[in-house]
Amino acid sequence: MPPPLPSTGEAVEARPERPAEPDLTAQRVVPLRHPGRWIATVVVLVLLAQVVHGLITNPFYQWDRFTYWFARPVVLQGLLITLEVTAISAVLALAGGIVLALMRRSQSPVLQTVSWAYIWLFRSVPLIVLLLFLYNFSALYKVLGLGVPFGPQFVTFGVARLGTDLVIAIVGLSLNAAAFAAEVVRSGLLSVDQGQHEAAAALGLPRIYQFRHIVLPQALRTIVPSYVNVLIDIVKGSSLVFYVSLLDLFGQVQSLGSTYPGDIVPLLVVATVWYVVLTSVISVVQYYVERRFARGAERTLPPTPLQRLRRTLGSIRSIGAAR
Repeated sequence: MPPPLPSTGEAVEARPERPAEPDLTAQRVVPLRHPGRWIATVVVLVLLAQVVHGLITNPFYQWDRFTYWFARPVVLQGLLITLEVTAISAVLALAGGIVLALMRRSQSPVLQTVSWAYIWLFRSVPLIVLLLFLYNFSALYKVLGLGVPFGPQFVTFGVARLGTDLVIAIVGLSLNAAAFAAEVVRSGLLSVDQGQHEAAAALGLPRIYQFRHIVLPQALRTIVPSYVNVLIDIVKGSSLVFYVSLLDLFGQVQSLGSTYPGDIVPLLVVATVWYVVLTSVISVVQYYVERRFARGAERTLPPTPLQRLRRTLGSIRSIGAAR
């Protein structure tokens, strides 16, 4: 039976009241302090100020001579040779890297072995050694030809006549960079999910079509950042062509430094600034190329630095108009 209800005369036991919850909106929010971050920022700013002050006030840099040599025709002529060697070598290295990467992924053991041996050899040999070897190649082989092995030759040409300083520089840089580009391309191809290959094969698409329209666009997201490093190495490695008698940017600076010994430091600063400008331009191009290939991977692309600057200026203008 249920317990009897208390009569009206009996006192009902009062329930304990719940404590009032504090009003969180009335409390002051104290941000988390980061003293280490502020100390590191101050130290870095002090060091940067000292570096800038030393660059400006040290008379050893001779900034007036730097201004004189920076845009001289002889320096710009060397810069054009550097651009020419870099552009041609970059195209040939990428083409060679694609061929070597496809050979490495081939089902033929001969192609795999040849590709592996090429990559192993040219990644092991220093670039300066390769350039000097090619520079003296005509002493080893006077004439090269195409024909039947151990038989008659159909076409022959002299190595000394074709092996100009510009050709030696381009061939040496291309052979060296192709070995590194091959691994970059191969890593990009391996980054594509195997399901993409299987889906394309299930649709009956030709292998060339699969590679050009399905595999390569996805692989380029991985290839582009890594190959830009190879391209920057080509730009810096082009300074070694001076040792094969090609007067590029660094070669012109070295030649002028021998003629004007008192301007060695400002001439080296000129070369440094021009190399920084070239690599900076490549980095900007890399940013926009990566942004284009990221359209299929990200729903919304982050704003570019120019768009951020426009937004910041627009916010400043709106605040000023409101005031």
